[in-house]
Amino acid sequence: MNNIWKFGTAAGMAALVLTGCGDTATPVEEQDVETPAEPPSEVAEAEFPVTLVDALGDEVVIEEQPESFVSMIPSNTEIAYELGLGEKLVGVSDFDNYPEEVADIEKIGGQEFNVEQIISLQPDVVLAHESGLGMGTEGLQQLRDAGLNVFVVDNAETFEEVYETITVIGQASGAVEEADALVEEMEMQVAEIQEMAAAVEETKSVFVEIGSEPELYTAGEGTFIHEMLTMIQAENVAGDEQGWISMDPEAVVSANPDVIITTEGAYVENAIEQIKTRSGYAEVTAVQEDAVYELDGDTATRPGPRLTEGLMTLAQVIYPETFGE
Repeated sequence: MNNIWKFGTAAGMAALVLTGCGDTATPVEEQDVETPAEPPSEVAEAEFPVTLVDALGDEVVIEEQPESFVSMIPSNTEIAYELGLGEKLVGVSDFDNYPEEVADIEKIGGQEFNVEQIISLQPDVVLAHESGLGMGTEGLQQLRDAGLNVFVVDNAETFEEVYETITVIGQASGAVEEADALVEEMEMQVAEIQEMAAAVEETKSVFVEIGSEPELYTAGEGTFIHEMLTMIQAENVAGDEQGWISMDPEAVVSANPDVIITTEGAYVENAIEQIKTRSGYAEVTAVQEDAVYELDGDTATRPGPRLTEGLMTLAQVIYPETFGE
């Protein structure tokens, strides 16, 4: 449970290609971190049957503790692994890339999933997701008609909603105690990071680039990235906008951010250099101060357990004087 500084120095920083920034977090003595109390026994016990209400408002009854799952979205998969359910996953989406073990699990497609393939796997529970309802409603009904238990997980847009997602997947799987422990761990990590951020003396402005083609996209209010920046006392230059938005490059130059972060490193070659050489960017403080970084977007946008890793990583590159050496 006391692993916040482990991911801060190792996994968190491995997600970055650092330019002009220290890559070592300041460790905290392990004995200084309190171990959360054990959840009450009446909450921790896995009792079935269990009735849950999903994102569609449907009551889903799970008669017995499931022994097999299909996960239709990467965030559900990551939560399942953190709850110790990895060996019970018999199918995952084509987009699943974490942890490494998912490479060996049968793929069931993306938003256009293979209904017949999922039915052939005969999972006890299909963990669907609200974000996929636009294209997959008919397919999900076919799964139900085939006798499969389909639970549609609510879309999560805040840390609190992620905690709720973890809790409900724990209830659906019988991993209630594990879910409670994971939520408590994440809450503790966020609290520690925010406590450190309180020492920030000079707030920095930040532009986070989510996409550059065909337009420049960034994250406004109502996204995990905005919530994270707020948590660590950083100013989101797109904070007055809502959701995922396009932004004129000239507006970025005008905003003159102290730090620029791109999540495109896995998809765009030399993403940092492309940013630095854009027209007008030579005058931007972030470019002049060599404060342009790459971030693994999955840790900052995927509603799962690695959000706290993304939070620490953002804190370390934006405020190395507070969170690193």
